[in-house]
Amino acid sequence: MSHGVEPMRAMVLERRGEPLRERPWPRPRPSGRDVLLRVQACGVCRTDVHLVDGELPEVALPLIPGHQIVGRVIELGDAATRLRQGDRVGVPWLGWTCGSCAFCRSDQENLCDQAQCTGYQRHGGFAELAVADERWCFPLPAETTDEQVAPLLCAGLIGYRALRMTGAARCLGFFGFGAAAHILVQVARHEGRESFAFTRPGDAEGQRFATELGATWAGDSTAATPRPLDAAIIFAPVGALVATALRAVRKGGVVVCAGIHMSELPAMPYDLLWGERVLRSVANLTRRDGEELLALASRVPIRTTVEVFPLAGANDALAAIRDGTLRGAAVLRIGAG
Repeated sequence: MSHGVEPMRAMVLERRGEPLRERPWPRPRPSGRDVLLRVQACGVCRTDVHLVDGELPEVALPLIPGHQIVGRVIELGDAATRLRQGDRVGVPWLGWTCGSCAFCRSDQENLCDQAQCTGYQRHGGFAELAVADERWCFPLPAETTDEQVAPLLCAGLIGYRALRMTGAARCLGFFGFGAAAHILVQVARHEGRESFAFTRPGDAEGQRFATELGATWAGDSTAATPRPLDAAIIFAPVGALVATALRAVRKGGVVVCAGIHMSELPAMPYDLLWGERVLRSVANLTRRDGEELLALASRVPIRTTVEVFPLAGANDALAAIRDGTLRGAAVLRIGAG
């Protein structure tokens, strides 16, 4: 193919707190272990909302967001050896780690202090082309469409890591029923676990959606659980839900905070934590998480519910997530299959 200098189209964050702007962007070139991808689709998630709304620190602007990239390799850096032109791959939130620190050497690469995240420290997939480190490109199941597999690369992966943090819990609560929870409820059902979905007050449609996907029960976040939970995962970025979730889990239960950003946690009595309850967070993902989830996705099989937007509709996708009007996940369709 031609490697001219013509610019590509991209949705760019130029000022924090302002909408993305569609503009021409210089064509990127891969070097080292990087590969150049023709972006087919890119998921949109709540982390993108936090980024655009100015809730994440140390953002170098201008920036192309987007960290659930599905694309095909069209060019290789001079040290790239794992991939070939034409390979279809997915790129997740965590896009580069040093490989040599204590965290990277102990299967905790998700905690690497030098880590770079896709669509945050590295330009992302809200564009026609994207550069990615080949070490962080996952081969994708052939039977999945670009739009259907994109949400697995963040909502699925972070959700999967959070689920594993609950151990052998059989009775699970999901606080915030969006892209991640709608994937996890299917995994939980496959594993013989029960799911209890907690939505925004008054979100009857979201509660119906949860039960259609296999949740045992669905109600709003102010409702009492039908019985004590073994574990709860909080996806909504609402600090007050930590106390709510701790009240809902039994003694010895686990509450996992799965988001990258959350409003301040309120003061709460020690009684909520007492009884060997555990409160923990999930940060990023490891490549092992990606490999395990993508293999599991085919066995379940996981069926993602997506609303597709064009590249120029990225701000509309962000608004739908921000307003809570989206069912399932948002995906930008960018390139032809």
